Amino acid sequence: QVQLVESGGGLVQAGGSLRLSCAASGRTFSNYAMGWFRQRPGKEREFVAAISWTGGRIFYADSVKGRFTISRENAKNTVYLQMNNLKPEDTAVYYCAADSGVATPSIRAYDYWGHGTQVTVSS
Repeated sequence: QVQLVESGGGLVQAGGSLRLSCAASGRTFSNYAMGWFRQRPGKEREFVAAISWTGGRIFYADSVKGRFTISRENAKNTVYLQMNNLKPEDTAVYYCAADSGVATPSIRAYDYWGHGTQVTVSS
């Protein structure tokens, strides 16, 4: 079983940058595709980015493409989300998730979830 813990959230001004980290436990971490999702108040949780366990396949939501970068360091059991040129619309709780299958934007495909980290972008 995989346990995930997000960190790196906080308050940042519009146009600023922030890097989120997700630390995973377990010896099987390298075999999982990883995803980042976010949830704004009153909204459904939405896809942000995903990466295969090798890092060879990467997907982004249109809303963050060109601004966010997902990466992973399997030796450290950690996945990252570098967020640049942040906008107030990016304000949300960000969650990382592990998928025992292939990288996908489908929220229902993910088996394990972290508890989330708050990102607030001021205007």
